[in-house]
Amino acid sequence: MNYRHAYHAGNPADVIKHAVLAFVLSHMVQKDKPLRVIDTHAGLGRYDLTADASERTGEWVEGIGRLWGKDLPEPLAALLDPYLDAVAMINPDGRLRFYPGSPDIARMLTRPVDGLTFCELHPQDSADLGRLFARENRAKVIELDGWLAPKAFLPPKEKRGLVLIDPPFEQRGDYDRLVEALAQGYRRFSTGVFLLWYPVKDPDEVKRFHRRIAELAIPKCLTIEATWRVVDGRRLSGAGLVTVNAPYTLAPHLRAAGELLWDALGVPAGRLLLSGDAA
Repeated sequence: MNYRHAYHAGNPADVIKHAVLAFVLSHMVQKDKPLRVIDTHAGLGRYDLTADASERTGEWVEGIGRLWGKDLPEPLAALLDPYLDAVAMINPDGRLRFYPGSPDIARMLTRPVDGLTFCELHPQDSADLGRLFARENRAKVIELDGWLAPKAFLPPKEKRGLVLIDPPFEQRGDYDRLVEALAQGYRRFSTGVFLLWYPVKDPDEVKRFHRRIAELAIPKCLTIEATWRVVDGRRLSGAGLVTVNAPYTLAPHLRAAGELLWDALGVPAGRLLLSGDAA
């Protein structure tokens, strides 16, 4: 499958991924010491929801479009507020046009002392990302295959950090590459926070992926899997995040917000499953 970011920006999978990213970062910056965010498959960094790619799919309407400008109940607001604040920052007139990718969220929710490393292999996307961060001295935009990032950039000089591995799943074997990237990254930076995104489409492949993650026996591992339709192998039915060393408050916030999130998104069949020793 091809999950290039521009076509799916702001959809339900993005809402959950970016809500978790924003929640984790908002907790990490509460400590005084600087940190580094490493985004291995960064994409454009920011998306125009009126552009052709977004207009063609319209997926954002069923994601961020359902949450924008709504009064949310407290358990859900406690999870989503950092994320929705980031969306609001780039839409100051109150009209939802722009959607922040993970690099934009990282920029807005970190501090001047924190470092940002963004890898993007697609030449045009990398160039666009570079222009977005041209005035951000603390950010490095590198045209690089993101699978090389764990070896190239870990451990970071700050000794604290978050690594987001969010590949487009354009090639066969990306589930295996994701497991290998986590294993390599954790060996080099066992105190780091890791977030690994994966699509839910083929149930057998997802089960095998879960089994391989479990075989790594990495402590403080939490898998978050969101599905909004029956997983039948024919279409994207959900998405997940494998997290390592995330704040201990993440799991209870997700449990408290789960059903409320699906209600807000208008997805009666939605499910949010947590597994792992940090669940």
